[in-house]
Amino acid sequence: MDGEANKAVRGYGENRRTGTCGLALRLLALALTLAAAVVLGVDKQTKTVPVQVSPALPALNVPVTAKWRYLSAFVYFVVANAIACGYSALSLLLLLANKAGKSRTLASAVAILDIIMVALLFSGCGAATAVGVLGREGNSHVQWGKVCNVFDKFCDRVAVAIGLSLFGSLAFVLMGGLAVMA
Repeated sequence: MDGEANKAVRGYGENRRTGTCGLALRLLALALTLAAAVVLGVDKQTKTVPVQVSPALPALNVPVTAKWRYLSAFVYFVVANAIACGYSALSLLLLLANKAGKSRTLASAVAILDIIMVALLFSGCGAATAVGVLGREGNSHVQWGKVCNVFDKFCDRVAVAIGLSLFGSLAFVLMGGLAVMA
């Protein structure tokens, strides 16, 4: 095999260490985006909240549930991470199946799609973080109260999922850097 074919086999990079690093980063991205999607995808918390209907009546205790499906930003976040995870698994299989190393087009397409995954994951993280900040801090200008003081575990899991996804995004950024070095 010539040098160009070796690059395609390893995914990225001229030497074996860079190729191994690319595959390890792809596995890491797969694991982190899967974990982020699962952590937020199963996140749910129910609390009993007192609701004052009238000052003359006692407060009613009403069970209220926080779920990720109730906010479109969280739905987008879960879907974005699921797409990135699925893409990472598919690209890993394609790069491993390309043992003959004849497809430079495949390596180029994977590099471009890696950068698209960075944009997708960062946009999902941004949307989820914006909603998370509103939940934690509220917004007095539009009379939105804090909810993370009530649904603390739910909000903590959202923060963990965002952190996992950001690290997954970083793995895709590093894969893009390896593609540039190749």
